[in-house]
Amino acid sequence: GVPNVSTDMGVQEQRGHDKATHTCAPPDAVVWPQSVGQVQELAALCYRCRVPMVPFGTGTGLEGGVNAVQGGVCFDLSRMDAIAELSLEDFSVAVEPGVTRKALNSHLRGTGLWFPVGTVGAGALGSRRGWGC
Repeated sequence: GVPNVSTDMGVQEQRGHDKATHTCAPPDAVVWPQSVGQVQELAALCYRCRVPMVPFGTGTGLEGGVNAVQGGVCFDLSRMDAIAELSLEDFSVAVEPGVTRKALNSHLRGTGLWFPVGTVGAGALGSRRGWGC
């Protein structure tokens, strides 16, 4: 619905670049899924219609990975920000892709643990998954 979809040019341009020096390449639309099921449904629809999908966390990347060079739909994952599970015994935590390092460390406060990785401000942790972090 309307609060979860935008074709506003300002919203598109904000998500068409990150901290890299690449020229802005905005998506055709921005959606804010709020569950894994919604991401799956949107991805299936984009796949069927051959529409590019571009994930977006906080826009703090340095590689231009959020640039929608072929248009498409930006999946802004910032609203998927739940910290689902924490295991102090094995030092693991399950987070949704919109959880930031700052939010995770706030959640961990008082446990003796922290997540120190963070070369780019308070970026979303979901973007670090591909790096094996």
